[in-house]
Amino acid sequence: MNVKELELLAERNRKRLVEVVYAAKAGHIGGDLSCLNVMTALYFHVMQGLDPAQPKAPERDRFVLSKGHCVEALYVTLEAKGYLASDVLDTLGRFGSVLSGHPTIEVPGIEVNSGALGHGLPIGVGMAIAAKMDRKAWRTYVMMGDGEQGEGSIYEAAMAGHKYELDNLVAIIDRNHLQISGNTEDVMPIDNIRERWGAFGWDVIEMNGDSMEDIVRTFDAIDYGNKKPHLLVSNTTKGRGVSFMEGIAKWHHGVLNAEQCQAAVREISDRIAALESE
Repeated sequence: MNVKELELLAERNRKRLVEVVYAAKAGHIGGDLSCLNVMTALYFHVMQGLDPAQPKAPERDRFVLSKGHCVEALYVTLEAKGYLASDVLDTLGRFGSVLSGHPTIEVPGIEVNSGALGHGLPIGVGMAIAAKMDRKAWRTYVMMGDGEQGEGSIYEAAMAGHKYELDNLVAIIDRNHLQISGNTEDVMPIDNIRERWGAFGWDVIEMNGDSMEDIVRTFDAIDYGNKKPHLLVSNTTKGRGVSFMEGIAKWHHGVLNAEQCQAAVREISDRIAALESE
């Protein structure tokens, strides 16, 4: 897909996300919205070998959502990709649904159970090592939260990624500056991300995660042969795409009422109509 097609798809996914979270009466919508652009680009532009008919195709690229509380963004992306039927997604939040509040392997297209923060990157490192050992070309992509960066296991994984020259591994930090307790710089400052990860021997690249054009440009420019693992610092806005949510900490785990849902859907629908008319 080109940038314009990805922008349109991301907006359609955003509308679906709002509707699904509202119906479920639960979800982490602020972080869902901030990482949705990157997730759309990953599944429809970056990752190779994905086949809903064969979710475990051996040569597929792997994706790990380490910030597993934002699983709703992954669900709508998997639905758009064909892994998840619409009637199944509509069961989110209902008793007996296969869909949980964090990723589980019972859902087609999900690689690992995740949500215990700090675990996704160590798993991703193991996957990338396995690909190297088997001389396979598939790659591993891991999305982390910025509030998650306080977990020590991340830095153990960072050291291992450098030691084993995992240039087939891409970690992404969704840098929206807000976590459940407030601003990340008040809870546990991480504003030296570039210097910190550079010292660990990673190839560190910053991008505008609110801009599909910059996301595509950044992923396309990754050097997968430089013998370094890659870290993308994706600078985003919490609640991206819904004006009354943007940059507001309470929407980390906020629940929409009917009026708010209608306003959000209307705002997104206007952007969809504008993109479709271009």
